Amino acid sequence: MEPSRRDRIAGLSREAARHGRGAARRTRSGALRTAQGVRRVTHAKGAGESGLGRLIELHGVNTFGDAMVTVALANTLFFSVPTGEARGRVALYLLITMAPFAVMAPVIGPLLDRFRHGRRYAIAATMLARAFAVWVLAGAVVGNELSLYPAAFACLVASKAYGVTRSATVPRLVPVGGTLVEVNARISLAGIVAGALGAGLAGLLSLLGAPWALRAAFLVFLGGMILALRLPPKVDSTVGETPTTLSLDDTGPIPRRTSVGRPVVSALRANGALRAFSGFLIMFLAFLLREEPIGGLDDTVALALVAACAAVGSTTGTTIGARMRALTPETVIVVVLGIVTLAAAAGAFAYGLTTVLAVAFAAGLAQSLGKLSLDATVQRDVPEAVRTSAFARSETLLQLSWVVGGGIGIALPLDGRLGLGLAAVGLVTMLVVTLRSRNNR
Repeated sequence: MEPSRRDRIAGLSREAARHGRGAARRTRSGALRTAQGVRRVTHAKGAGESGLGRLIELHGVNTFGDAMVTVALANTLFFSVPTGEARGRVALYLLITMAPFAVMAPVIGPLLDRFRHGRRYAIAATMLARAFAVWVLAGAVVGNELSLYPAAFACLVASKAYGVTRSATVPRLVPVGGTLVEVNARISLAGIVAGALGAGLAGLLSLLGAPWALRAAFLVFLGGMILALRLPPKVDSTVGETPTTLSLDDTGPIPRRTSVGRPVVSALRANGALRAFSGFLIMFLAFLLREEPIGGLDDTVALALVAACAAVGSTTGTTIGARMRALTPETVIVVVLGIVTLAAAAGAFAYGLTTVLAVAFAAGLAQSLGKLSLDATVQRDVPEAVRTSAFARSETLLQLSWVVGGGIGIALPLDGRLGLGLAAVGLVTMLVVTLRSRNNR
């Protein structure tokens, strides 16, 4: 009987091993098919030949990692403490991380201009810096150590430096017959999808503790560093590039920089207002809805609905921008400014669940369409010789606008009508300025 029992156990072990190998093969096959499907999408329409496909994949990894860090820090700074304490902690976070960044940001563009011969290595360095920073963050959030803030600051600066460098890289990778609007729309869509996946994974890992999401982000950024080094060598080319400034005219006897035209400056101002409104809305509604949930909903559910509407609006705007041909960029910017202004005004006069969700949707739509229109204006009006530098500098200014808007959102009293009313006033002002600038050309 004893040998028979051993035989049965051995048979069961072999069967389990066979099923395990089968499951492993199916998992590898599924992962391979998924990777091949992603590669087909990212390399379609000439993106594989131009090298754009690799940049799309890199941006997806970047956004995936950033979303994981954002969720982990939100759980640490925001959801884990009472509202009053959370407001102070987030304000301190902005003061220690974003205020120094506001001073450094104007330097980032010119500094990165010095590395135009090594943009791949500059992007890889931003990934490596974030990998190191999130590893430090993973240890800091456990013991609530002060190192959390300088590590978060380093992560923020590296992330913004990536954004600036990536914007400067895009014009070198446009496929034959493509436009910057279409290219940036594809990159943005990849970022939206990857960000949603990264946030979802970070939410699951955060159930085990915030450090787990941050440690996973560490691995993501290391993978991003490898992808950055595999970008095409032509992104390091500086043929035809000269420095530029975002002023309206070149004055002085010997101009050393090439200025951009009024349409570009006007589009940048309008996009700055839209980006500031986005930062304001995120910070203001995050605390307002936690303190005073609307529609009888739980505060977490209300915040999730607002975030979902903003994401849907952003996706909708990006999809529309990739297919729109009839309207000029200036017209699109005026239209989206008008839409988001009306939404903010409606929220101020009839504050409630429906209007707040409409404001979030409008903000996401306006920001994505506005940015695509700014890209189109730069492509149309800025000479090839200075286009790359113009992208780098405009991205820095837009990021600063978000910082300013976020700070205002934290400083204001938690009154929905008051906050959205003041935002509507600011947006109306920018709409008037944009219309006057358009009429004066």
